[in-house]
Amino acid sequence: MVMGSSALAQSHPLTLRMVCSQARELVAAEGAIVLNTGPTTYDRYVGGNGQCALGETLDPVWVPTADTPQCPIGYRCRQRARPSGG
Repeated sequence: MVMGSSALAQSHPLTLRMVCSQARELVAAEGAIVLNTGPTTYDRYVGGNGQCALGETLDPVWVPTADTPQCPIGYRCRQRARPSGG
């Protein structure tokens, strides 16, 4: 079965329909969750290190919500920068 990207994007809660505190509480309660931040944009947000894979680090992230354009929702996991050899 193949789904279009708009169908996949619509299956996650939309931050624009929540106030900032609701979005933050959702991330904290779930630990890790995929949220839409717009009609076709989404990402995985986490509450802390325990939700990232080995070799990943936390990046603070702000998303738009119903009451603010930049809500500090939690974090995104990203690959740690490799030390440069020298």
